[in-house]
Amino acid sequence: MAGNSDPLSPRAKLAVTAGKAVAAASRAAGRGSGSVIGGRVALKLDPDLLARLAQNLDVVLVSATNGKTTTTRLIAEALRAAGPVVSNALGANMPAGITSALAGGSDAKFGVIEVDEKYLAGVARDTSPKCIALLNLSRDQLDRAAETRMLAENWREGLAGSKAVIVANCDDPLVVWAASSSPNVVWVAAGQMWKDDAWSCPSCGGVMQRPGDDWFCGECGFRRPTPSWALSGDHVLDPHGSAWPIHLQLPGRANKANAASSAAVAAVFGVPPQVALERMYQVQAVAGRYDVVQFQGRDLRLLLAKNPAGWLETFSLIDPPPTPVILSVNARGADGTDTSWLWDVDYTRLTGHPIFVIGDRKLDLAVRLEVANQHFQVCENLDEAVQAAPPGRIEVIANYTAFQDLRRRVGN
Repeated sequence: MAGNSDPLSPRAKLAVTAGKAVAAASRAAGRGSGSVIGGRVALKLDPDLLARLAQNLDVVLVSATNGKTTTTRLIAEALRAAGPVVSNALGANMPAGITSALAGGSDAKFGVIEVDEKYLAGVARDTSPKCIALLNLSRDQLDRAAETRMLAENWREGLAGSKAVIVANCDDPLVVWAASSSPNVVWVAAGQMWKDDAWSCPSCGGVMQRPGDDWFCGECGFRRPTPSWALSGDHVLDPHGSAWPIHLQLPGRANKANAASSAAVAAVFGVPPQVALERMYQVQAVAGRYDVVQFQGRDLRLLLAKNPAGWLETFSLIDPPPTPVILSVNARGADGTDTSWLWDVDYTRLTGHPIFVIGDRKLDLAVRLEVANQHFQVCENLDEAVQAAPPGRIEVIANYTAFQDLRRRVGN
């Protein structure tokens, strides 16, 4: 590592070398990036490897239900203005994947790390972050993750007394409650479109009052804190009241919110908002998300939506009717095998769009669309759906493993 006064021990070096070798073998066998299996092997050989790799980095952790991969990428771009960055840019966000990513960053100054919500407290213990960004919490992977308040409680307990600067979304009551155990919080008004997981007070269980953008509990007094940073239309307002324009190639309000949080994080490391936001313009796509690809002579825009909050945000950025829309849903291990979340998504927002349904759970989705009184066609695969779609660019929305299937099919 650059300026590393405490070089890795022989055991740690062996663990890194073995992890890289296993990852390379996995890639050669066509089994993905190999980062997870490589990280698992490395941690088996040296259980303290993650802490050792992080000890000479200025670390940022990013956690949320939605937007963490994109925000991690935006922060990484911003911090490159101040020095080399290592990041788990492909989204392998559990300890094995994080370890594998950091093992490849021997010259880095900054570590920008996306962390799965369940693992945040543990990764924070291992990496001693300078900053932690908390964006949102909503229902996701109901068979694997705890319900949202339990996750918020895990965050709250794990971050209590943390020396890190916590950059937190003041518009999400669950995030505010989780972050409030920390002594040093920077509040960002990033907005919250999905509110269905935050109607009861996480502090006392009372009913939240939500007039406009404000919120408070009438029973215990828990309320929205005053933000230092805010998303205001196409600008980020900094703590001095200056408005900085957001110019992104990524679409939608949610990505402007991600940029606002990223600018606040960059400021913790001394990167000014103007510089940070200008660098964020370089990001065109994130691990295939938002990419427009050619397939069978048609333009397809690939969009990832994994849970009700994510689908709601995605519906807000697609082209208006009569733009054709392909929806693909799987329920494999990485998605969560419980598809009951489909009933929480407001599919009436697709009224007027020709809809084509594919994926392992296309019949589950078809039943949901039928109840929502939508016109749709069930297709066997992407090829059939594209052939059936009327002219124009096609919006393709898929959950996690369905999205990976689509990327392989279109060669992205």
